[in-house]
Amino acid sequence: MRYELKLIAILALLMISCGGSGDPDPEPEPPAVVPPSAATLIFPDNNTECNEGTVINETQSSVTFRWTEAQNADTYQLNIRNLDNNNTARTDANTNSATIILLRGVPYEWFVVSRATGTNETATSATWRFYNQGPGVENYAPFPAEVVSPERGSTVADTGTTDLVWAGSDVDNDLTDFEVFFGTDPGNLTSLGTTADSTFEVTIAAGTVHYWRILSRDSQGNTSQSEIFDFRVQ
Repeated sequence: MRYELKLIAILALLMISCGGSGDPDPEPEPPAVVPPSAATLIFPDNNTECNEGTVINETQSSVTFRWTEAQNADTYQLNIRNLDNNNTARTDANTNSATIILLRGVPYEWFVVSRATGTNETATSATWRFYNQGPGVENYAPFPAEVVSPERGSTVADTGTTDLVWAGSDVDNDLTDFEVFFGTDPGNLTSLGTTADSTFEVTIAAGTVHYWRILSRDSQGNTSQSEIFDFRVQ
């Protein structure tokens, strides 16, 4: 009996020394996928009138969007937003261009998201704006103003007042002034007056959400309204 126990012990030691009872070699980990970089936009150019599209009819034309190839990107998602009605269209592309049918005489903004197979990480380009050329348009309305600060959904300190800051642009470069609308009810904002600047001081109250929007006006009387922005006061 003792002999058998010794033999079992010797066999166990041999198996351990030979790796018989050890774990199998782990499978090699797949190489990490390098995330894609952001594309650089090329056309339509920023803050310009797009007049290189192909006219389809009085209301539509096709425009070919172009951007640089992004490093490590396999596909792209083109995002286009109609600034008149805020409708957004998304198109997937395997190359660095895509042709889209757009409404004529309408302002748009666009950006591109780079994607790579094997990773959920993406990269987003800058956002550009343009007017798609319309029939007989001699002077375009300004682009809707963009918020600078306070950023939408942000929280600011209760200092009694704060500066609303925005960015305005116009393909005709004839912006004249901005009308500021402000209040605590997004459906009933009060006009606080007009300014030629891109900033306006307003009175704020603690524990309150404030809403604001900007009406941009050019020398021909054309106007555009921004989206409604909001921020909270501590």
